[in-house]
Amino acid sequence: MKRTVLITGATSGIGEACARKFAEGGYRLILTGRRAELLEKLKSSLETEVLTLCFDVRDREASRQAVESIPADWKAIDVLINNAGLAQGLEPEYEGDVEDWDRMIDTNIKGLLTMTRLIVPGMVSRNHGHVINIGSVAGDGAYLGGNVYCATKAAVKTLSDGLRLDVAHSAVRVTNLKPGLVETNFSNVRFHGDAARAENVYKGIKPLTGADIADVAYYAASAPEHVQIAEVLILATHQGSGSYIVRV
Repeated sequence: MKRTVLITGATSGIGEACARKFAEGGYRLILTGRRAELLEKLKSSLETEVLTLCFDVRDREASRQAVESIPADWKAIDVLINNAGLAQGLEPEYEGDVEDWDRMIDTNIKGLLTMTRLIVPGMVSRNHGHVINIGSVAGDGAYLGGNVYCATKAAVKTLSDGLRLDVAHSAVRVTNLKPGLVETNFSNVRFHGDAARAENVYKGIKPLTGADIADVAYYAASAPEHVQIAEVLILATHQGSGSYIVRV
């Protein structure tokens, strides 16, 4: 029987790239996202079995209903990729937009917790499964203007570490991937649709792509059962840390 992966935030960026990579690897996919039309478009482009679930991970009840709607023969999820996440704004912490704060905290932390709570009990009971959380180099240390976003990704690291301890009695594995500069629609979202400002983020450096991160996620999932890739930091060649980038 084919292995099953559930990917949150699958309609673009790293999530979409993971969908394509795991489909190529023979997985069947449960793809979640907020935009039904993009989910269906992605589904039609993949040569594997795909189940789509349209909901926002910030909505705990909608998330619960969506997971409960998964057909019985799809419920034994092998890999959960907690990818849904975003950054918004670069204002100083004392001038931040509280709605931006709520959206980041509710998606990056609480949404991840909700999906973990809904999926991981089944993994533990089956003594099999793998949780891959998409964290960030931003979780290793704050950078100018990153304040709340960096805090949410630090939480992803801590939650990953905590979950790894909680499931150590079982064969469930936990991986935290920490990408650096990745060229997706991430910056466009951060700058509230200001495409010109978003483009400046990637000037003078060859950034990572969503496919680069998907490759690492697939590698971690493909490791032998006794091997747990606990944490991976992935940076562009000319990026030294979350705050240090050499533009050439």
